[in-house]
Amino acid sequence: MEQFENNEHLVIFDADGTTIDAFHAIELAFLKHGMNIGDIDRFQKRRKLLKFLGGLREFPANLRQQFGRQSRKKLLETLTEVYRHDACLYPGIAQLLRRLLDAPDIRVGLVTRNVTNEPEKTLRCLFKRYDINIDEFDYLACIPRKENKTKYLKQARQSFNINPARAYACGDEHSDYQAAISAGMHPFVVSYGFEGSQRLIDKFAVPDEVISTTPGAFIDRLLHALSLNAEGPDLPAAR
Repeated sequence: MEQFENNEHLVIFDADGTTIDAFHAIELAFLKHGMNIGDIDRFQKRRKLLKFLGGLREFPANLRQQFGRQSRKKLLETLTEVYRHDACLYPGIAQLLRRLLDAPDIRVGLVTRNVTNEPEKTLRCLFKRYDINIDEFDYLACIPRKENKTKYLKQARQSFNINPARAYACGDEHSDYQAAISAGMHPFVVSYGFEGSQRLIDKFAVPDEVISTTPGAFIDRLLHALSLNAEGPDLPAAR
């Protein structure tokens, strides 16, 4: 039986779709190459393989643009630049992170499958624009796109000897929910990122009770779980 020597909490955030408005970053990168990924509602409903090729309306034109190694390389370079210089955190997320990073009894981590070139450098540039140094995170893992997050979540929790009941993992996809459960952590799932509420509930049986539909609702729920009030500076109310 594990013995826990502290009363710390651990919060692990997913990057794209949970803290970072990835959809609009991807949309902007595609537009720079004359491509269209459609609206966010249809984007959220697509299978992972098709998310970046567009739906039936956009697929033919996008496929022509992405054909060939050099075209894909240029698109990735553009996406990287957009993330570093233009991508945004969702409303209130920067203030939430600042508050948790400054809390003495909360460990904060970031686990990401960010697909840009040199993703750690990309995240450093993005968060720096919000006056957050990623070196302040207690745990950071940039993992391969197809790799499961479970072992990284468990590694973070075990490295700080955190009671699983005081450990939370926040993500925006059904795989994030499953990874949290498998790592013995409580899942916080948002439906404003890569997967919408109905897809999460109907297709993957993610409980409605753990899903937040807006950044404000997510922030309120997480602060309440951490016994922190929602009256911090510039934190938005749930909407």
